[in-house]
Amino acid sequence: MTIRLEIVTPEAKIFSEDVDMVTLTGTEGEMGILPQHMPLMTQLAAGEIVAQKGKDTIFLAVGDGFVQVTGGRVAVLTDMAVRAENIDEAAAEQARKNAEARLAEKVSAEEAAHLQAALLHATTQLRVRRLRKR
Repeated sequence: MTIRLEIVTPEAKIFSEDVDMVTLTGTEGEMGILPQHMPLMTQLAAGEIVAQKGKDTIFLAVGDGFVQVTGGRVAVLTDMAVRAENIDEAAAEQARKNAEARLAEKVSAEEAAHLQAALLHATTQLRVRRLRKR
């Protein structure tokens, strides 16, 4: 028995596969989701989603968002999602440095919010990539 994991960002559907188990971090903590899990909706915290598919383990860096779980589906709506193996560590490090440098300057509240989001995305990608480097 499997559960469908679908991860969608504003730009595209990033992931849509049947998996055996999903582990993710909500605002209340880490949770494991198996097929036939009780329905729920929760906020997704920026971090990592781990999907177990047979003997394969899939790691994705994700931003903040929302998760809806039904018996046969885990739907994730997030502002950023990247498979660990597709993360460009050098680009993420540069994005982190750029965001930190701009935040050190006097910027508008709106720009600061965008920079904070960019910084969160970069640091999340770096953390997942470095943790899952093979």
